Amino acid sequence: MADAKQIVRRLIEEPWTGNMDVIDELIGSGYIGYDPSAPEPISGPDGARTQIQQYIDGFPNGRITVDDQIAEGDKVASRWTARGTQTGEVAGIAPTGKEVTVSGLTISRLEDGKVVEEWTTWDTLGMLVQLGAIPAPAQA
Repeated sequence: MADAKQIVRRLIEEPWTGNMDVIDELIGSGYIGYDPSAPEPISGPDGARTQIQQYIDGFPNGRITVDDQIAEGDKVASRWTARGTQTGEVAGIAPTGKEVTVSGLTISRLEDGKVVEEWTTWDTLGMLVQLGAIPAPAQA
């Protein structure tokens, strides 16, 4: 499963360094992705590219770093951290110039060396608070 971990790590990190070709290389044609920030499931390599590109457009200096991975069977769980400065529009929010740091977890299922299904959960609320789009929750 070391190869599976490397495949998933590349898919999570490399688009943020300018290598969008990794999407066609490592995502299966029948790919389906589930992300709480997406109104519908993400479908195929083109859907994945569109989903990723919207955040790259909003955070051009952004980077995602895989912090930890666990693999079992045909699945790889990846804990990751994303950092960047919002200089472009994202989720309908005009550029703020604010730096954000969010964490997330993605479970990827692989077939024949390609990612075919993913479930992602990440701190969308934290990003919106850091951008000033919504107020911070009151402290208890």
